[in-house]
Amino acid sequence: MKNFIILFILASLGALSGVSFAGEKVQVTLHGKPLTLHGTPLQVGQPFPAVTIPDSKMAMTSLQSFKGQVTIISIVPSIDTKVCEKQTHILSEENAGLDQTVRLVTVSRDLPFAQKRFAKEARIQNVLFLSDYREGQFGESTGLMIQENRLLARALVVLDKEGVIRHLEIVPDLGQLPDMEKAFQIAGSL
Repeated sequence: MKNFIILFILASLGALSGVSFAGEKVQVTLHGKPLTLHGTPLQVGQPFPAVTIPDSKMAMTSLQSFKGQVTIISIVPSIDTKVCEKQTHILSEENAGLDQTVRLVTVSRDLPFAQKRFAKEARIQNVLFLSDYREGQFGESTGLMIQENRLLARALVVLDKEGVIRHLEIVPDLGQLPDMEKAFQIAGSL
């Protein structure tokens, strides 16, 4: 019940705009089909969960290591889809110079090898790619694991220098892009 109340408050504040609830489970859609998010939901104002997952070179990376630098975490279901590719290109190429001072991260369930291939083909060098392919620890600890297909929901998170969540957008339909500009503005103000 506590999680439902927290999610209801976040939704009423606009932090989860368009995301619906089924009992205590958060739902998103894929072209109108409801999907249930599983795990511990993120909360604005709370520290980002301590998670360690591999980067595209298979080096284990702790998300706690992000402390000390403002960070934008772009979460996508799979980098090999058009919307996820677009979201990643916007993060890399349309960030208005934030990549000089803000850490840019993309997390997906893709294998690290696929992320490395994607980054090379797309010529993206300013984004850290992290993979949640192993046990889905990232998805479970952020409440972004889609129960039906074990992919991650599309979302954006902005962390301040202390690793506290200052912005969270869970996109209501996986086929839509998040408001990247809003995340850039918030990150730029921190």
